[in-house]
Amino acid sequence: MSDKKPVDKKRVLILCTGNSARSQMAEGLLRHDAGERFNVESAGTKASLVRPEAIAVMQEIGIDISKHRSKNVDEFDGQPFDYVITVCDNARETCPVFFHAAQKLHHSFEDPATVTGSEEQRLAAFRRVRNQLRDYLREFDNSAA
Repeated sequence: MSDKKPVDKKRVLILCTGNSARSQMAEGLLRHDAGERFNVESAGTKASLVRPEAIAVMQEIGIDISKHRSKNVDEFDGQPFDYVITVCDNARETCPVFFHAAQKLHHSFEDPATVTGSEEQRLAAFRRVRNQLRDYLREFDNSAA
């Protein structure tokens, strides 16, 4: 038997406007890449639906977010978080004050849902943002150690 005490996981909430693409992909990425260190949730200031393009590009790298649902940030009112990460400017500007104890981090990512064009052009935008999110979250994981 080990004398090591289990490490308490840090709680992370990732916020965006619609909780449909960026924050959903970020939740899946951080849970997949560092789930042993973090309990991860995502939400939106105006919940909508999980974009099928986000599900598709995450599936390409072996992460299934098809069971995720879009959640409104109000669902987490009163819950303590160690980190609140906003991934769009609108969410940062409207971030609820009830997360006062959390360390707030922000990085604005392009909204791939606004890209028009062919299916391949739209998927390329989702892939680009997915990869940028993964790079950002790996830096976050390293700095939160």
